[in-house]
Amino acid sequence: MKAPALLLLLTLSLNLKSNGQTITLSDQEHHAISGAQIELRPVNKSEGALFFVTGENGKVDIALSSEKLPALLTNTSMGRITITDTLNSLAGKQYVLQQASKTITEFVVTGQYAPSHIENSIHKIDVIDRKKIDGMGAQNLRDVLTNQLNVRLSQDAVLGSHFSLQGIGGEGVKILIDGIPVIGKQNGSIDLSQIELSNIERIEIIEGPMAVSYGTDAIAGTINLITIKTVAKNLSVGLTGYYETAGNYNLNGRIGLHHKKHLVIFTGGRNFFTGWSPSNKINFFDFSTGIADSTRFSLWKPKEQYNAALQYSFHTGTFDISYSGSYFKEQVINKGYPSAPYGESAFDGYYRSARTGNAITVNKKFAANKGINFFLAYNTYTNTDNTYFTDLTTLQKTLTNSDGNQDTNRFHQLSSRAVYSRSSPQARLNYEAGYDINIQNAESSMISSGTHKMKEYAVFASAEYMVTDKLKIRPGLRGSYNSGYNAPVIPSLNLMYSFSGQFKLRASFSKGFRTPTLQEFYFHFVDVNHNIVGNPDLKAETSYNYNLSAGWSFKINSVRFKTNLSGFYNNISNIITLAQMSTSNAYTYINIGKVRTKGLQLNLSAATRNVNLSLGGSCTGVSNNLPGNADIPAYNYSPEFKGSLSYNFIKPQITAGIFYKYNGKTVSYRIVDNVKEENFIDAYSLIDASVTKKNLTKYINITVGIKNLMNIRNVNASGATGFHSSGDQNAAIGMGRTMFVKLDLKLDTKD
Repeated sequence: MKAPALLLLLTLSLNLKSNGQTITLSDQEHHAISGAQIELRPVNKSEGALFFVTGENGKVDIALSSEKLPALLTNTSMGRITITDTLNSLAGKQYVLQQASKTITEFVVTGQYAPSHIENSIHKIDVIDRKKIDGMGAQNLRDVLTNQLNVRLSQDAVLGSHFSLQGIGGEGVKILIDGIPVIGKQNGSIDLSQIELSNIERIEIIEGPMAVSYGTDAIAGTINLITIKTVAKNLSVGLTGYYETAGNYNLNGRIGLHHKKHLVIFTGGRNFFTGWSPSNKINFFDFSTGIADSTRFSLWKPKEQYNAALQYSFHTGTFDISYSGSYFKEQVINKGYPSAPYGESAFDGYYRSARTGNAITVNKKFAANKGINFFLAYNTYTNTDNTYFTDLTTLQKTLTNSDGNQDTNRFHQLSSRAVYSRSSPQARLNYEAGYDINIQNAESSMISSGTHKMKEYAVFASAEYMVTDKLKIRPGLRGSYNSGYNAPVIPSLNLMYSFSGQFKLRASFSKGFRTPTLQEFYFHFVDVNHNIVGNPDLKAETSYNYNLSAGWSFKINSVRFKTNLSGFYNNISNIITLAQMSTSNAYTYINIGKVRTKGLQLNLSAATRNVNLSLGGSCTGVSNNLPGNADIPAYNYSPEFKGSLSYNFIKPQITAGIFYKYNGKTVSYRIVDNVKEENFIDAYSLIDASVTKKNLTKYINITVGIKNLMNIRNVNASGATGFHSSGDQNAAIGMGRTMFVKLDLKLDTKD
């Protein structure tokens, strides 16, 4: 450390009491800003900096002798414009931090040592903010991903909505809520329609393995949903109603209370879907169930969901502790066709799911931008399947006694994670190190011996080093022990090079892995129609991933431009699949073969105060691993294109938007009895449009819109498009053109 910087530090420490100065930060409404970071350092020097954090009253005391004036003072608070000022006197000062012209989503937390501006992240991160979620009329994660490049959605009649990312199925994508894993996979992946968005502030998506930070399943990418953690006033009350002509009736409420260092937010609601088939007519607010005939069968099954979430946090300038609890319950009803010959009875399936979450999170900040982040979480997921014989003349239901018709699966996961990190914008070296513990337990009649447990203990570390002012590298390593198999060691390497201006080049190499599920290890389902057993000798799927992206941000007059070109390559080994055993008619899970995916993606955007335009295109290739057949190409390629345009009318506070996504034809091949078979889903386009009026009255915002303007329902397809697909030559994509209206009531008070 240079002598002037050392002298400044010594002087500051000696004069802390005698020459105290008070720096006060507030917002435009004169509310104190707590937890803001203040940096004090000599003018024109990068060394010798001191860091402070404002308290609950928005104030912090510093000390500075007159000999060391002038000094540079920088005030930073997430989501607000940073102020840098030169102190020329010993008098205290007050600063007003204005809300940034862009929303808080410019800051990201996924894969970061501390909340960071998205442009400074060594990872390429896509952010979907609350404004876009509302503009799309999105009610769940499935809705919001319909406009995302490299994402393909599929619909199963019972298991719900699933997806692929970078050509890899949802079982290879990690889904988190505030960094905590979501459990409850069915047939390999989470039902996206069960991830409700009423309390979500933004969604952060990182494509490519994040296994060093988040462990298993983060092969294709990581999706982290960030919940709302602030309230506009001391007391905030809201109610949101949503209606869609396809038969959606949703009502969600929220209450937020902020008093001194305490914050409580409660959200809860009910989502109801009547079910839909192509023969359905649009009936506004028709709750009738229909007569007992063939119309009782729905292509998209009726469902009812209840959700509730509670967040409590105690916040000081350097210490936060919070509790979050959540509850989700869903019932899907699969009414069967009336049985021949008289149509007087039917077999109906009822599928009930329940998910609970409990987590305690602690954040402690130390000097020099060091801190500890810790959580302890306990999550459960229960899935119950019941089949009833229904007498359609009396509507009496009786549980059937056939094997496999009644089943309950219970999953429990205890997880803990702690990370110690240093993150200083001025430091050459930042780092993090931590541990991950996950203990899973499964109970089911379809698991051998009825119950099984799997334990995993991991440690991980990474360091981010500024080689030069332009080049930043981050190596990382994760090692773990798993009670079910030999867990691989996971390395990663990321780098970012900043050219002159806002041109940044990012590159990464990562290894990823997917732990076999307890079902794949120990599944046991044997009856007249099934003979499926698990395989306790399975190995983890492992992948090698390469990503390269080039991004450029610039401004011409009042127009902000962004462009990004990226490419990826994934090589996955030990793919877990269900195959027939050579010695019997039984099926089991085995490790076999490889899958390679690669692709290119280009995104362009332009924004002014009124207009926001975004365009993008991608092409993804998935390998065919069928050697010896010259008629089959090495890769099957599928293009995508998306575009969105919004216009903001400032004075009337009206925003109009349109969202477009083209999904190209997808093709795959298989060999059956030495004959090549082609499976495909034809290309289709989805267009949504909406208009939002803020302050329709003093307390009400309204959004109206149209979904699926192209009226897409089913598209031509061959092969199974879902575990419960009907087998006909089409894939269920949408419910045709629908209209929606959303009313948002907000009541905020200062006291």
